Amino acid sequence: MGIRTQHRMNTNEDLNQAYWEERYHNHQTAWDIGAISPPMKSAIDQLAFQYPDKKDLNILIPGAGMGYEAIYLHQKGYTNVHVLDIAKKPLAEIALKCENFPEDHLHCTNFFDFQKEPFDMILEQTFFCAIPPNNREMYARKMHELLKPKGILTGLLFNFPLTDDGPPFGGSIEEYLDLFDPYFLVNFMETAQNSIKPREDKELFFIFENRI
Repeated sequence: MGIRTQHRMNTNEDLNQAYWEERYHNHQTAWDIGAISPPMKSAIDQLAFQYPDKKDLNILIPGAGMGYEAIYLHQKGYTNVHVLDIAKKPLAEIALKCENFPEDHLHCTNFFDFQKEPFDMILEQTFFCAIPPNNREMYARKMHELLKPKGILTGLLFNFPLTDDGPPFGGSIEEYLDLFDPYFLVNFMETAQNSIKPREDKELFFIFENRI
């Protein structure tokens, strides 16, 4: 997650399906820590504690990678978890590791082309930081479209200076508040307290509520 410089920012054309398939093929997956991240595990545990009878929540995890969050939710009894990724490799890995995960809940497509009935909740984990920054307004609008009124967008956003060299691309609280305000109420946004050491003080845990 080091910050470097280069002559131009990666674009939509650069960060296409072939790009991500190659990253997985070459094991260039530094974002993958091999397990669910502590802040996301805590968030899911809190969800299960607060709403023990809502295991049918319609949940989407876009840009899910190896799907540790999806597998953890599935293991805790959530029956309506959907996973989206532009690359086939991570979805195949999820199906392999979690044999009873519904096949029709694994979606290999571009997030911005995805069409589905509105979700109750969307989990964000290293997806936002992987898209070109010029797509961020489109991301916020798409999340608004994919969530039910008052639906929840929650997870982690990186908190380090925006750089042309990514992914991951950084950002700041001020930028995020300005970006999401037209579409969401900001219920919570603070530095994550239990990040892994390399991401300590570089992750913001947030809870956004979809505007009607």
